Amino acid sequence: MRSLRFDGWIAGIGTTSGVRVVLGHWPRSPWGPFSDVMVEEADGHRLLLAPTGETADFVAGTYVFDEVRVVPVEVRVADRRHWTVTAPPIHLRFSTGRRNLPGLALRAVPGRLATRPGWIALWDRPARLLLGARTHGSARAGRHQWYGARDLHPVVSATATCKGESLGALAPVEPPVRFGTGSTPRPPCLVRITTTVAVQQDRSTTGAAS
Repeated sequence: MRSLRFDGWIAGIGTTSGVRVVLGHWPRSPWGPFSDVMVEEADGHRLLLAPTGETADFVAGTYVFDEVRVVPVEVRVADRRHWTVTAPPIHLRFSTGRRNLPGLALRAVPGRLATRPGWIALWDRPARLLLGARTHGSARAGRHQWYGARDLHPVVSATATCKGESLGALAPVEPPVRFGTGSTPRPPCLVRITTTVAVQQDRSTTGAAS
């Protein structure tokens, strides 16, 4: 196995229409900076929006989707709190609030410890019970993933549209998204994270992290 590391942020947003959106924003990755958007519609249709064929192949080779599209994915951040995401046909704006108790707890863990597989595995059950999110698990093509959370901020406001139509008000991420191992907490939030993906040495690494 060889390990691929993705360092950045994951945001999970629910809407009253039933559409859930998960943003992966990766300033550091094996393919350089990129962002991807995973969408699960109210009827269960799972869509991946990724900026290149290479990143789309890697993400789709790790998670499960019904549809994959290669589109421009643009992410802008103002004052570290206000995020704008454009990934046709999705347009998303959200703002984060002050760090809460989970965020304070994550910030207290030294960075090197927070990204170690043993530490991450230790917190899998508490994370599932408290937040409805997993910290590690098996993925497609014999891969395994570890999500080393480093910080967390609640999302306090959001507007999302698809093809110009509103997806409704901000809501919990319910039901849980079904992309595979990848999950996001029930409360809408932005997580500072280092994701490690172990892949088979004799397999192509075209497939990724969000």
